[in-house]
Parts: sequence; structure tokens; C-alpha cells
Amino acid sequence: MAAPLELSCWGGGWGLAYAKFSGAPLKVSVIDNTWRGSRGDVPILTTDDNIVSQPAKILNFLRKQKYNADYELSAKQGADTLAYIALLEEKLLPAVLHTFWVESDNYFTVTKPWFASRIPFPLNLILPGKMSRGALNRILLTRGEPPLYRLQEVEAQIYRDARECLNLLSNRLGTSQFFFGDTPSTLDAYVFGFLAPLYKVRFPKVQLQEHLKQLFNLCRFCDDILSSYFRLGGVSPTGQEVVDANLQKLTQLVNKESNLIEKMDDNLRQSPQLPPRKLPALKLTPAAEESNSLQRLSP
Repeated sequence: MAAPLELSCWGGGWGLAYAKFSGAPLKVSVIDNTWRGSRGDVPILTTDDNIVSQPAKILNFLRKQKYNADYELSAKQGADTLAYIALLEEKLLPAVLHTFWVESDNYFTVTKPWFASRIPFPLNLILPGKMSRGALNRILLTRGEPPLYRLQEVEAQIYRDARECLNLLSNRLGTSQFFFGDTPSTLDAYVFGFLAPLYKVRFPKVQLQEHLKQLFNLCRFCDDILSSYFRLGGVSPTGQEVVDANLQKLTQLVNKESNLIEKMDDNLRQSPQLPPRKLPALKLTPAAEESNSLQRLSP
């Protein structure tokens, strides 16, 4: 009997697409306002004997457990899979990180409130900002090389690369249901993991999202997987209005908490700093001094 597999991930209902494709019997546990996801190592796969984090390591672990979505691929298709995954991480990932974590309107309106709602106080006031700075540092470390010295130049380049990557994916997919025919594989899981959040989340700044929505076969690819494997293919207008209203309330709440902390910090800094008070030295009267001397001399 196979060991039970439990996947801990952020809320959203999509879990791990590869597990769906390979038939792995996962129990999905949503991380919601707990300390477990505070270090940012989500998703986490837990078995009787192992704890595995990070998507690539989880995929390798599932393959070793005989849950493999690539059994029917040829050697050439396997090589193409590795090449396209490298392309996604080099060309598309920086723009996705920028869209969610660096673009200020998207970060303060969508990303920060969403993550802050799932991280306990007071870490929900600290960790989103840390994750945002980490995303920016990763972008600059990998793409901020000569001749791209300024942040604006780096941003322009990563979005050009991302659009080029999306065009290549669209051409490769064509009219097929999946990238290698009628059966989903590792490449489909990777592409879905990058595209589905970008496709479904409502951002104020939609530079990359607008380009994705012009590539109808990639949008159809995401919708088919959502409806077939996650049953989230469509959201009613009323349901979406509720989601938007809750997100707006959450944004206001997080902003109020942040403003309160900043005001408290400013008040502490601006409050007058009084020097420590010194206690006056006690002086004995002559009579008291004489009495005290007699007490010291008495046996």
C-alpha cells in the first residue's frame, strides 16, 4: 500500500497540476493563516518518511514513486520538455515575478493583501515586503547585467523576453489540446503553473496579461485544464463580485494595519526624549548625624 501523500499549498484550489496529470493520490491541505508557510517554502509534500518542498523536487519525488506523466514521451519529446522548461525559467519567470511582486499597483492591490491574509500577525506586515524585495533582487541578479544598468531598462527587456516566450509557446501548442498530443505531461504542468495565475488574477496593471489574452490557444489551454482537472473553469459574475468586494475589504484592512504601525513608529521617534532623572542625595541633619554615629558605636 502506497504511503499517504499530503500537499500543503497556498489557497486557490489548484494544488499541483503534475499530481493531477500523473494520478498521484494527493490530499491537498490549504495553508491559511498558519505559521507553517511563513518561510516561503510552499508547496510542501509530506509522507510518512519524507518532507519535500519546492515544485521541482516534488516532481522528482513523485516520479520515483512511479507517478510519471511522461511515460508515453519519446526521447526527443523529453529533450524538448527540458528545453522549454529552461526557456520558461529564463524568459517568462522574471516578468511573472515583476507582475506579482514588483509592479507597485499590482503588489499593493492584489499580491500583498492576498498573502497577508494567510500569514499570521505580525509577520503579515513584514514577510510580503521581504518577498517583494527578494523578487526584485532575483530579477536584478539574473537580468541586471550590462548594458542594462537602470531598472527601467531591465523591466523593458524582461517584458520583451516574456512576450517572445509566450509567442513561442503559442506556436508550439498550435491547435493541440496539450503540448505533446492528447495527454498532459510535465511540460503542460509547468506551463499551466506559469500561465494560470497570470491569466486568472485581476490586476490593475495588465501589461503581460493583455498579451497572454491575445493568444487564444494558450487561454483555451488554461481553461481546459481548469475545467477538466480543477473544476474552476468559470466564475459567475455574482461570485466574482463577491471575490472583488472581499479583496477590496482585505486591502483596506491591511493598509490600515500598515498605516497604524507606521504612525506608532513615527510617534515614538518624534516623542521628546527626556534624560533620566537623578534622585537627590539625602542630607542628614546634625541631630540625625549624631544619632547615627552613636548607633554605629554602640555594641
